[in-house]
Amino acid sequence: MTSFASGKPKWLELNNKVFSATIVRDRYLRLLSIPILGVAIPYLSGIITYQFYSDSQLFTAHIYFIFIAWCIWNSSVWLHLRLRTLLKPYKNFFTGITSACVINALAGESISYVLTLAWYKISKEPFQWNPLLLSTFLCGFAVIVFTLIYEILYLDKEQHADTKILKKLNWERSKAEMAVLKNGLEPQFIFDSLNTLSWIILNDPGTAQTFNNKLASVYKYFLINKERELITLQAELDFIENYCFVLQARHDNKFHLTTELSNNHEGTIIMLPYALQILVENAIKHNEFTDADPLNIHIVLNGEYLLVKNNKRPKPYIINSTGTGLRNLNARYKLVCNKNILIEATGNEFIVKLPLIKSNL
Repeated sequence: MTSFASGKPKWLELNNKVFSATIVRDRYLRLLSIPILGVAIPYLSGIITYQFYSDSQLFTAHIYFIFIAWCIWNSSVWLHLRLRTLLKPYKNFFTGITSACVINALAGESISYVLTLAWYKISKEPFQWNPLLLSTFLCGFAVIVFTLIYEILYLDKEQHADTKILKKLNWERSKAEMAVLKNGLEPQFIFDSLNTLSWIILNDPGTAQTFNNKLASVYKYFLINKERELITLQAELDFIENYCFVLQARHDNKFHLTTELSNNHEGTIIMLPYALQILVENAIKHNEFTDADPLNIHIVLNGEYLLVKNNKRPKPYIINSTGTGLRNLNARYKLVCNKNILIEATGNEFIVKLPLIKSNL
């Protein structure tokens, strides 16, 4: 799938959008930390002799050291972003974070050293090595601490971004698989159904009109709901009854469908379209059934699930099946309502439980 506007794959466009969201929004962290560092570091290092200056001069001095902190902070953030890109191919977290801390600290200390030397030139302070080196060390230490904080923030943002990308890609894959599944089933279904209709016209003309109406209803459902993500339970049940009527005519009534539902729930429950069709088709595909031993499909609504049960009589030969139908159905339910379908197989029955999705209307 490509975007004709940009020529880029959708997943790459999505990755770029989500990556832009991983930029740490650090306005409040900057507003709080830079002034604190601009006041604390000269105080702790003793680089300002407070009795030498008036209040206004002290205010100006601290503005200067806040400026130094601002320069170090922004250069470290810029450098950290570039280092994360350069070091990411190495995939060694310890090496990456150690390298970022060392390089950022050296850069921060260099800025601090140069601008503190400038402070000695413009201030009343006599030059002393100890305050200069201590101030430089404290700046390097602060850079390492905040580099680690930023790395934690970036990792957290990336985790959320990766989760969004994964969910979106799973949803796109699920839609693609469902489209392939439907497009692969429909031609075969119509071919078999038309053959059955031809036979009915010749052998049972009275039933032909009913069969034709049911077949038309099935395809009307396909056309109307092809792009929908959810459908009412009642609409899906009406569809599956028409669908099973067509199948029963093809299979000479060798399988039966029964439903056990409470009327007071049907109007408030929605579900994924074609979910029941997939399960009915799965039961027919994997089981043998005859007039004497028919396939019984039972749909039951309880408090938490819509159960689709069928008696088991596996075919004696290997079925060419990839399991796409049930996997795809489970992925769709997981994405829509964050619940998995449940599959239970006993000696005599195969049961699929579809989570109930309550309508807000």
